[in-house]
Amino acid sequence: MQYERLEIPDVIKVTPKALSDSRGYFMETFRQSDFCDFVGRQIDFVQENHSLSHHVYTVRGLHFQRPPFAQGKLVRCMRGSIMDVAVDVRVGSPSFGRHVKAVLTARNNIQLWVPEGFLHGFITLEEDTEVQYKCTNYFSPECSGSVYWGDATLAIDWTILRNQAFLSEKDSAAQSFSSFQSPFN
Repeated sequence: MQYERLEIPDVIKVTPKALSDSRGYFMETFRQSDFCDFVGRQIDFVQENHSLSHHVYTVRGLHFQRPPFAQGKLVRCMRGSIMDVAVDVRVGSPSFGRHVKAVLTARNNIQLWVPEGFLHGFITLEEDTEVQYKCTNYFSPECSGSVYWGDATLAIDWTILRNQAFLSEKDSAAQSFSSFQSPFN
């Protein structure tokens, strides 16, 4: 397993090593002891989610959950490809309001660790893309929220025009970043 801290060091790119032969490949996608050692704290996953997006340019995000149900996520693309985005919304953080992103594909096997205190979202780069992610807390509708994915203040280059995105009603109506009151201190 290879671990790499991104420009915002709490967001980590995790790349499993695939062992290939004529049959295909085998890889260990997660080892809790090594992961926790690299992150520097105990991480326990309690829920795993799986999404299928039929259309290219489907945007899911930017989502968060308030404490006490804040979620860290280990994100993996199982089929197709995505550009995964994490925005730091930890009050007092030197990178508050900044983002990092990584391309995750079914071929490169890269995973992204997005800790609590970040907005999270992704855009699909292929049709019929499947994404799976482990969560450190249970989903709570009362604690769930979102910030508008195309907010100009965040300056995220999604590589598309806004009218090209496929969005849920929730994501279309998400709040602006300027109206967002971060619950992450």
